[in-house]
Amino acid sequence: MRSLLFTPANSARKIERALACGADAVILDLEDSVSASAKDDARRGAREALSSPRANGPRLIVRVNGLASGEIDNDLDAIAHCAPFAIMLPKACGGVDAQHLSVKLAVREAQCGLADGSIGVIPIATESADALFGLASYRACTARLVALAWSAEDLTVSLGARANRLAGGGWTPPFMFARNMALFAAASASTPAIDAVFTNFRDLQTLRRECAEAHRDGFSGKLAIHPDQVAIINETFMPSQDEITRARAIQEAFAAAPALGVLSLDGAMIDAAHLAWAKRVLGD
Repeated sequence: MRSLLFTPANSARKIERALACGADAVILDLEDSVSASAKDDARRGAREALSSPRANGPRLIVRVNGLASGEIDNDLDAIAHCAPFAIMLPKACGGVDAQHLSVKLAVREAQCGLADGSIGVIPIATESADALFGLASYRACTARLVALAWSAEDLTVSLGARANRLAGGGWTPPFMFARNMALFAAASASTPAIDAVFTNFRDLQTLRRECAEAHRDGFSGKLAIHPDQVAIINETFMPSQDEITRARAIQEAFAAAPALGVLSLDGAMIDAAHLAWAKRVLGD
């Protein structure tokens, strides 16, 4: 998934636009973009979107309210039977929280006649100072883990920071540290890393630069808050033709010599790590 677009689940108009904008995934939000008085409306909206027949289109993810919110069971009861692709868990503090959500999902899958593990889990892994100390625990926490996302907005409040970005648009050091640690945590857990939102949706030039840097560093995709961001995210996170050509050459080299663990290609040594990269680029 390259682009994952948030949309409030209590707005049918915004959901319709989100579904049509070309995003790889649409996140039906029950949390931050929905007021307390509109939670039930948002659950109904999410349920309707999940239940509507679609020949194709983006994967549907639901961001529920956090485990400590008192709302999450109502969220899951409203939408689990519709089998969304994944549940996005905000305010996650580590693998234990992902496991906790997994148990809740397993109960509802059994109640609804869904196969165990049908619904994935995507924790937002950096929304508090405590959460940074739990990043290593996502490794092998649950087979439901389909990605790991990071976010800066709640972390800004947790730290009491006056700002999270530099004048040029880049992250200040504490937030770059959180970004990088989330990337390492995702790699350790063998799951895709999803980059944080870029909140100034009118500044598409800086968005493009940030996407390019994230793609360079190993992120698989990026969260979006506006449909206008989707095309740039999709374009930037596509492998380049040079990357595709290189990946195919690596695969063909190992296919021709399956008994070897190390090969020479174009004057450079390649091994299992290069093959894993090639498979990732080609989507294998």
